[in-house]
Amino acid sequence: MKIIASTLNAKYIHTNLAIRYLKAAAAPEYSVELVEYTIKDPAMNIVSDLFTKKPEVLGFSCYIWNIEETIRVIQMIKKIMPNLIIVLGGPEVTYDTTYWLNRLPEVDFIVMGEGEETFKQLLNEIDGDKNYKDIPGIGFIKDGKTVLNPGRNKIDLRELPSPYQFEEDLPHLSKRVIYIETSRGCPFNCQFCLSSIEVGVRYFNREKIKDDIRYLMKNGAKTIKFVDRTFNISRSYAMEMFQFLIDEHQPGTVFQFEITGDIMRPEVIEFLNENAPKGLFRFEIGVQSTNDLTNELVKRRQNFEKLTRTVTMVKQGGKIDQHLDLIAGLPEEDYHSFRKTFNDVFALRPEELQLGFLKMLRGTGLRIGAKAHEYIYMDHAPYEILGNNILSFDDIVRIKQVEDVLEKYWNDHRMDETIEYLVTQIFEAPFDFFQQFGAFWEEQGWSRIGHQLEDLFHRLQSFLRTIPKAMEHIDIIEGLMKYDYLRNQRYKPRKPWWKERMNTNEKKHVFNQIISNPHQLGKRFIELQLSQKDLSKHTLIEKIPLNLNDYLTSKNVTSDESYMLVYFDPKTGHSSVFPVN
Repeated sequence: MKIIASTLNAKYIHTNLAIRYLKAAAAPEYSVELVEYTIKDPAMNIVSDLFTKKPEVLGFSCYIWNIEETIRVIQMIKKIMPNLIIVLGGPEVTYDTTYWLNRLPEVDFIVMGEGEETFKQLLNEIDGDKNYKDIPGIGFIKDGKTVLNPGRNKIDLRELPSPYQFEEDLPHLSKRVIYIETSRGCPFNCQFCLSSIEVGVRYFNREKIKDDIRYLMKNGAKTIKFVDRTFNISRSYAMEMFQFLIDEHQPGTVFQFEITGDIMRPEVIEFLNENAPKGLFRFEIGVQSTNDLTNELVKRRQNFEKLTRTVTMVKQGGKIDQHLDLIAGLPEEDYHSFRKTFNDVFALRPEELQLGFLKMLRGTGLRIGAKAHEYIYMDHAPYEILGNNILSFDDIVRIKQVEDVLEKYWNDHRMDETIEYLVTQIFEAPFDFFQQFGAFWEEQGWSRIGHQLEDLFHRLQSFLRTIPKAMEHIDIIEGLMKYDYLRNQRYKPRKPWWKERMNTNEKKHVFNQIISNPHQLGKRFIELQLSQKDLSKHTLIEKIPLNLNDYLTSKNVTSDESYMLVYFDPKTGHSSVFPVN
């Protein structure tokens, strides 16, 4: 019996952990072939590829990001392979199984919940007596009626075989994000999250997990992401895993975790700050809202003061990048309340701040009680909200404008010093800068066209020239923009985004000053041991209307003019900026 387990990932770099568990659980009785596509692949291409493989049983792992694309594939392939048995599983079809069975007559079975044991038992019956009524955790149509078998008891995760034991994965490990699961379930009850449906937390066998990580690193995995909903719910377990990863990591490997910020103990952070190599770990922390009433309504327990302490301590340690999440559209969070939430969290200056919008996921408490807050939302996945009793669609559009420029101008870290100056000196609050700039961006029609790096500087400059207070300080702002632009360049720009402001004689004067007194640029510059030829070929000198050295060390803005010499290393492609007073 030819069996294929498949899915449509959001991006090529992603991998699907679920179908690997299914393959491992079905072995050795059944050989399951894994085939992954992306939601960007044309449905015809996917169907053509599957058709050539001639499966008899075809399973799809379904999520909000791929269900609509998966449906198109299912409907096409069933027309050309009418005897093909199609099985769906995953969170998107688990919590409203009757709906999906009635909407998709092409589907033969839906696996509800954990699928490892259920899928193998289903294969046994497909290959044998076809006695489907006794398989826990499946739904199907029989004689025109929907049949939903009782759910299966929770699996003993310690007994599950490793999902990473297949040679077909090896060529891809260094090129993709690899997922590791050390627990299932969540101790919290947030009503917008599917994890709230399962009560309690269960753990996999720790030593097996460690062996999997060793195997993945040995074979080239570079980005390993833990999918546990709350990795640090057990302090002792988290400490054990952190120590293991610090002791046995391979150079270049990065581990990502979903962390609950307000329950992380200071001594754990101190341990990481002292012992973790820089860049080894990355934390994702869901804040969602700082509105107490909102958190109470969605049954989310959160101490923002303690969360702030965690984020601040981690940031001060300088070892771990942090990605913080917000959700716009939660109950009783109107536009002004969300503005406060955004400003509260941006004040922590996370390396990334993701602004998402509430999705009314099937099975969640918020979707079940949507009428209480007059939610309206998309009929099809991803079920994003279009408004509620206190947040209009117009408000949502405005917040989306914030999201657009936040991603381009903060999360990509192209203009850190410029943005810091703007949100602290020019605009009343960070949200206001991103909101006004986002609205301007939309008015100019830039959302419908692409952009190069230089375009981002030109467009910010165009926007700031419409802001009276910004115009009062435009020279300083543009000086900081020059600094941000040059320090992020990987080559000496032939034609910077700004107009030339230094004449040849002035450049020559500064250049000679540096050659005659290189010590003024500091030890780091002396250690480069640059020849006059290097300085001429690989450096750039630019004037800026403030004392750059003072600003970088203390954020004090003085009116003294200064220069910056930028060296572009031809070997590494990295740039180094040296202030010249």
